[in-house]
Amino acid sequence: MSWTAALVGVGMFGAIGYYEWRRLVHDTQLRGKARIAATVAIGASVTPMVLANVLGPGGPPNIQGPAAWPAFLGWTLFALTFVGLVTVDAVRLCVWSARRIARSAPMDPARRAALARLTGGAVTTLVVAEIGTGMVAALRDAPVVDVPITLDRLPRALDGFTIVQLTDLHVGATIGRELVTSLVARTNALAPDLIVLTGDLVDGTVAELRDDLAPLGELRAPHGVYFVTGNHEYYVGVEAWIAYLTSLGIRVLRNERVAITRGEAAFDLAGIDDHEAASYARGHGPDLTAALAGRDRRRAVVLLAHQPRQVRDAARHDVDLQLSGHTHGGQVWPWHYLVAAQQGGLLAGWYREGKTQLYVSRGAGYWGPPVRFGAPAELTRVILRAPA
Repeated sequence: MSWTAALVGVGMFGAIGYYEWRRLVHDTQLRGKARIAATVAIGASVTPMVLANVLGPGGPPNIQGPAAWPAFLGWTLFALTFVGLVTVDAVRLCVWSARRIARSAPMDPARRAALARLTGGAVTTLVVAEIGTGMVAALRDAPVVDVPITLDRLPRALDGFTIVQLTDLHVGATIGRELVTSLVARTNALAPDLIVLTGDLVDGTVAELRDDLAPLGELRAPHGVYFVTGNHEYYVGVEAWIAYLTSLGIRVLRNERVAITRGEAAFDLAGIDDHEAASYARGHGPDLTAALAGRDRRRAVVLLAHQPRQVRDAARHDVDLQLSGHTHGGQVWPWHYLVAAQQGGLLAGWYREGKTQLYVSRGAGYWGPPVRFGAPAELTRVILRAPA
C-alpha cells in the first residue's frame, strides 16, 4: 500500500472518528470519567483496523492472527455507529429545517444536549445489541437449507439428484480448521450425489492455511467434488490454491464443463472463473462460451459461478441453473443494501433470469467481522427435480 493511500485512509478514519467523538462526547456534554471512557472507546474501536487494514501489508484479505478479532469487531462497532448517527442526524436536520421555515424558537442548549444523549445512547445500544446477536448467529453451525429446483431438461432418471453447495468459508482471519472439519463431516453425512465449492474458501496463502483446508480432501460424493474460483482466491495466490485443491482430489472447473451421468441419463456441470478474475491474474477470466462449446442442447446445464451477477451471461447462453455465493446475504444489516446494488439486486435465495434459474447461497462462513445479522449462514442442499 502506498503512503498516499495510507494517508488518505488515516484521514478518512480520523474524520469519521472525530464526527463520532463530537456527536457522542462533545454534543452530549459528557464530563469527567465518562468523557475519558467514551473517548478511549471510540479510539479503541478503530485503531486496530487502521493499523491492520490501512497501514499493514496486503489490505483486508491479509488481516491475520490475534489482531483480526479486535480489528474486525472494532471496525464493525465503529462503522455501524457511524451509519446510525448519520441517519439520526439526517432526521434531526430535517426537523431543524422545518422549525426554521416555521420560524419556531431555537432549541435551548440543555434540551439539545439531552436530545444528543438520548439519540446517541439509543444508537450505541442498538449497535451493541446487533453485534452481540450477530456474533451468536455467525459462530453457530450453519443449518442445512434444502432447495428443490425443477429443471425442464433433467431426465426422470436423475430426479432427486442432490448437490451440496459449500461457499464463502473465508478460512483465515477468525475461521480455521475446526469449522472446515465440521462442515466436511456434516456434508458427508448428507450423502450428496455431488459436492460443489463456489469460491471464497480462503483469506490467506497456501503456506498459511494449508493445514486448515486439508480436511476438504475428505469430502466424498459418488459424482465428485468441484470448485470454481471466487474473488478472494485471486487476492492470495490463485494458482497455488488451484494446485493445492487439485492435490486434495477436488476438480477445479475453469471455463469448462463435465458430464454428470447416471446410466444413460446426464446433465452438464459447468464452471467459470470469478467475475473479477481477469483483473488479478493473467490468463484468467470468465468465458462461458468456451465452457459450453460443443454442448448437447438437449442436456440441462448447471453452472457454478461465484458472483450472482454472472447470471446475465448465463441466461444468454441458455443455462438451466446457476449456483452462486459471494454475497453472504448481505451478512450485516444495513450493508445488504450495498451488496444487493453491486449484484443487481441478487442478494440471497432463488431468482429467475429469463429461462435461467439462479440460487444464491448465503454461505457457511463470513468475511471480516464474526457477525451475521439478518443473513444467517447456510449449508445448501440443492435437490434437482425432473418435470412432472
